[in-house]
Amino acid sequence: MPQRPSSVTVPGRPCPAAATLQIVGERWSLLVVRELLFGVHRFDAIARNTGAPRDRLTARLRSLEETGVVERRAYQQRPPRHEYHLTEAGRDLAPVVFALFTWGSRWLLDEPPVELRHRAADGHEHVLSLDSPRHCPACDEPLRPEDVVPRRGLPEEATEQA
Repeated sequence: MPQRPSSVTVPGRPCPAAATLQIVGERWSLLVVRELLFGVHRFDAIARNTGAPRDRLTARLRSLEETGVVERRAYQQRPPRHEYHLTEAGRDLAPVVFALFTWGSRWLLDEPPVELRHRAADGHEHVLSLDSPRHCPACDEPLRPEDVVPRRGLPEEATEQA
């Protein structure tokens, strides 16, 4: 059974949306989730791609780790260095990020800076219609975060090799 994120106390009406916002309702938290969904796992690249101040990013990563959304993995011993990866709970936030893309593309931007593509199991890619963030409109495969890749409009250093 997957580990659940730690529960939170919500003032006012008990509500799953309010509880979720306690964990990821701050701008930098969702931008961290976006970067991790895009395969960016190292602190410096996450900081660069989100524009988050380093102290805030450190606090958000720590909070996301404590609540079970992100896990930290060592990739170097001397000096100690870590990468950040989404847990199952964190990967389940993919439809939320895709929904924010959809809304922002429709209401805020004339042209989206990023095109999301589904990398199908057979190796070809389909441009995603953000109106249906759960299935690829071209092949009808369920979308898994690891199969969605950003294209164009990102700085050269925006993604890392896994």
